[in-house]
Amino acid sequence: MQTKFLAIAAAAALTFGVTAAHADTLSDVKAKGYVQCGVTGGVAGFSAPDANNEWAGLEVDFCKAVAAAIFNDATKVRYTPLTSQERFTALSAGEIDILSRTTTWTMSRDTQLGIKFIGTMYYDGQGFMVRKSDNIKSALDLSGAAICIESGTTTELNAADYFATNKLEFNTVVFVDQDEVVKAYEDGRCDVYTTDASALAAERSKFAVPDDHIILPEIISKEPLGPVVRQGDDTWFNINRWTYFALLQAEELGVTQANVDEMLGSDNPEIKRLLGVEGDFGTPLGLTKDWAYQIVKLIGNYGESFNRNVGPDTPIGLARGLNALWKDGGLQYAAPIR
Repeated sequence: MQTKFLAIAAAAALTFGVTAAHADTLSDVKAKGYVQCGVTGGVAGFSAPDANNEWAGLEVDFCKAVAAAIFNDATKVRYTPLTSQERFTALSAGEIDILSRTTTWTMSRDTQLGIKFIGTMYYDGQGFMVRKSDNIKSALDLSGAAICIESGTTTELNAADYFATNKLEFNTVVFVDQDEVVKAYEDGRCDVYTTDASALAAERSKFAVPDDHIILPEIISKEPLGPVVRQGDDTWFNINRWTYFALLQAEELGVTQANVDEMLGSDNPEIKRLLGVEGDFGTPLGLTKDWAYQIVKLIGNYGESFNRNVGPDTPIGLARGLNALWKDGGLQYAAPIR
């Protein structure tokens, strides 16, 4: 806990000294020729390198979408793996341009660290994973169990609140890095692994026998996960925010990677504005008129990214749930481009 607050204080202190120095991130990014993206050390489906050291995932796709909007080239991204304790300091210090790393939007982070959340790429909640052989059916049965937790995360506080509220004994085994947490759980050093439910599903998919582990039904928190940028640069914030909205708007309008060229001839005024056929919504962002067309052409829409990275047909197997579009009963909602 003390380590977490020291990290927050350090990031806040750095912010005062670096915000002015990074007030024109777009120019810096164009000058160096790529977007520097802070990611996890490897969470399948969200941000992880493959066997060829190529990064992929829902959060990686966001960084690629920003690169597509700026450079018309989704490959113009470099990746910096960061631990939970390193991430905010790296962003404040200007070591990265975007933090897209399973980061929960909270009030203290939003108001004390000199950072701004772009939106919620994935609506999540904290859960618990246990071995099926332990015959545990509910989180209410976990009193006294050894629980593996990554330090410097909202996971610690959420778990403490849950166990205190339910008058359960709280016995944690804390590690600095998520890989250490997973290994400790696999090695039997703890009975329970707790983190965001999506990350539990991602890690379980990599186990030798995934079906030997179950995720308990209780979700004990709200974890809106999204990309983050530094405060003090409205243009860069707007580029990132409207990249997020463009991914959603494309899905809402049925514009996909496969049909985007055909859609250039659409009579739908919303599609015309999205793809830059009508109006100029790129210049106010410092981008070209076809910035959103480039995103969809090179990345696809939000639904396409979700399905190929974490969706039902992937080893992770997540349903859209809360991350469905608003018109399908979910929470994902794009502000209009007009």
